[in-house]
Amino acid sequence: MGYGYGGWAPYVPVAERRRKAEREMERLRKKGHPIAPVTIEGRTIARTFWGKAWCDNLESYRDYENRLPRGRTYVRNGSVIDLQIAPLEIKAMVSGSEIYKVTVTIKALPAPQWQSICQDCAGGIDSLVELLQGRFSNGVMERLCRQDKGLFPRPSEIRLSCSCPDSASMCKHVAAVLYGVGARLDQQPELLFRLRAVDESDLVPDLDTSLPFSTQPPTAGKVLEIDDLSALFGLDLGNGTDDAPAPLTKPKPQSRKAAKTLEAADSAELASPRKSRTASKRAKAPEKQETPASKVELTPEGFVKWWK
Repeated sequence: MGYGYGGWAPYVPVAERRRKAEREMERLRKKGHPIAPVTIEGRTIARTFWGKAWCDNLESYRDYENRLPRGRTYVRNGSVIDLQIAPLEIKAMVSGSEIYKVTVTIKALPAPQWQSICQDCAGGIDSLVELLQGRFSNGVMERLCRQDKGLFPRPSEIRLSCSCPDSASMCKHVAAVLYGVGARLDQQPELLFRLRAVDESDLVPDLDTSLPFSTQPPTAGKVLEIDDLSALFGLDLGNGTDDAPAPLTKPKPQSRKAAKTLEAADSAELASPRKSRTASKRAKAPEKQETPASKVELTPEGFVKWWK
């Protein structure tokens, strides 16, 4: 696309910009690129502590004050069609007369400065959850947001790059991306710590006891297996299907005479199929047919026979 007088691109209607942006986003999706556009509802760019603090930090520096207003307009109308935040780097695409690529690199927070922040905030943050929700005292808030010595970057720690023809150090596309970071921190405040290459858990030294939940898997020996639960509650914890095997029961001991009867029946069935029905009846016969004592001859031999 050619540029008009003074090197500026000709005006492109907003509707045409959006069509171009949608085509570009669809092309990137097909290539497997994760698209994360910045969506602003209403005119408020940031609503939570972390998002507001990021935007306030930008607006506090005179280096940026002349270029930020156009960036607010761009981010509000959905021009930031993709925003990716990684350690020490922000990459984005902004829809303008064309699709422009923006790269913002930020220096890592110096280790002594991070240690000083952690020491000053010690005991002022109860849990990691409260930290990410921005729920802490004014003293902690002031320390985190302190200009030049807090968690947020200074202009000297930021390097800006955009593929547009604007020669200014911060063009409106870059300004829109920086405001887009504030909106993204509303949803994912932990990205600020990733961007500055520090670990937010350092601010909560008693993390193990302060968190109401844990993302770590339980250690070995602390997980009850199904068999353990069955033994503990005396229940058959099957999978709920009709074909689940019945619980095993200890078989009743057979008498020697009944065992010999079943063995003889099995042998007879194998030897003669015709006798299988009779053998089956024998197998199903009671283990021992007891003869009433009144019908047994009270002789030594008869008594022994009846007793067996």
